Amino acid sequence: MKPQTQESICSGKVVSIHGGVVDVQFDDEAPRLNNLLYAGSLPMEVATSPRNGVVQCMALHSTQGLGLGAEVRDTGAPIQVPVGDAVLGRMLNLFGEPLDELPEPVSQSRRSIHQKPPTLQERVRATEILETGIKAIDLLAPIQRGGKTGLFGGAGVGKTVLLTELINNTIKQYHGVSLFCGIGERSREAEELYRDMGDAGVRDNTVMMFGQMNEAPGVRFRIGNAALAIAEYFRDERHQDVLLLVDNIYRFVQAGSEVSGLLGRMPSRVGYQPTLATELGALQERIASTHNGSITSIQAVYVPADDLTDPAAVHIFSHLTASVVLSRKRASQGLYPAIDPLASNSIMLTPAVVGQRHYDIAREVRRTLAEYDELRDIIAMLGIEELSAHDRAVVGRARRLERFLTQPFATVGSRETRTAAPVSLEDTLQGCETLLSQTEFPLPESAYYMAGTLAEIEARAS
Repeated sequence: MKPQTQESICSGKVVSIHGGVVDVQFDDEAPRLNNLLYAGSLPMEVATSPRNGVVQCMALHSTQGLGLGAEVRDTGAPIQVPVGDAVLGRMLNLFGEPLDELPEPVSQSRRSIHQKPPTLQERVRATEILETGIKAIDLLAPIQRGGKTGLFGGAGVGKTVLLTELINNTIKQYHGVSLFCGIGERSREAEELYRDMGDAGVRDNTVMMFGQMNEAPGVRFRIGNAALAIAEYFRDERHQDVLLLVDNIYRFVQAGSEVSGLLGRMPSRVGYQPTLATELGALQERIASTHNGSITSIQAVYVPADDLTDPAAVHIFSHLTASVVLSRKRASQGLYPAIDPLASNSIMLTPAVVGQRHYDIAREVRRTLAEYDELRDIIAMLGIEELSAHDRAVVGRARRLERFLTQPFATVGSRETRTAAPVSLEDTLQGCETLLSQTEFPLPESAYYMAGTLAEIEARAS
């Protein structure tokens, strides 16, 4: 790890090492909170205020080989990352160093990863929808341009696949800068994303930053701040719109819990750190739209044991403008994307924003699927033949709507079979409107499964 080029201000020595936390004694003036220190080539960040001249630091690399009494140098400034055109098309780590085996980005300026969020007077609220081409999202949980959207789900229900498809569909039509932040994810996924973005021709306008699963908890805890520092530069200095994609924001909470435990703080509910709400709020409040530009964020959120009442999920929910919940039950039925139509929602789904027609269709789709949910037990016990004609029609519409809201993804499967295309919002509304008006069903349920528009379905059936 190459030391950043700040002039050394003061020095101290290591007095204690426990895991990823190092205690450093300073005889003279102690460094400020969040300052970057170096013990040899090991970078550390000051995590607590000094107590009797001792500060606790998060190690940003393995502490193997570090000994007691080692000299520590204060750089006099926080971690800083390069910003500007030099970082576009690059894959970088927490310090802005390359992970793509290309030369280090040469930038005229660097920016501290710790920035204050915009004030209330600087913020603006956008009422524009970011169309994704994914039917279930555009219909039931439309994404706000300049807002924050969460993709909630347990392990293996398709969060990363859905996020990858959103990248594929939105970056191409997004006239701004895109920034992908990988927090605690697998190295394999980083390499695949880098290659796929190159194949799609969108990498040159994208910045990728990774704090990977095998790195120190301090790196995973701060990589989101580093990504936001770059996003804020393009918003504030270049007056551009930024699309920020995060996979996985839960790993940020998890890293914070690891650091908190090593710092000796008493755990709070379910073992999470007592500072969970503060740390999450400090990160999320920086994602905002101002008069200079906007930051639109889409974040994958791992839900432990599929429990949406988990404290981490609850705190993340409170910061979002749209929540897309992935259901394990729907995934087990093969209904992909496995989006739960009753649990997913968005503040944009109001007549004033999306229009009365869209609002009415979305509400009727939800009502039909909710009625079908209530009838499932009766069908399981007595069979569909025992239902009234009205209820049988509801079941027929609901089962076809469930399958119509599935669609093939362009990013899944071999390159030879990737024939899927985004579906426009108008085609989605037209298809749902037609299905909701039907009392007799000329096409079988299977015809609507993994298809695009209603016109494609009818052409395929004929």
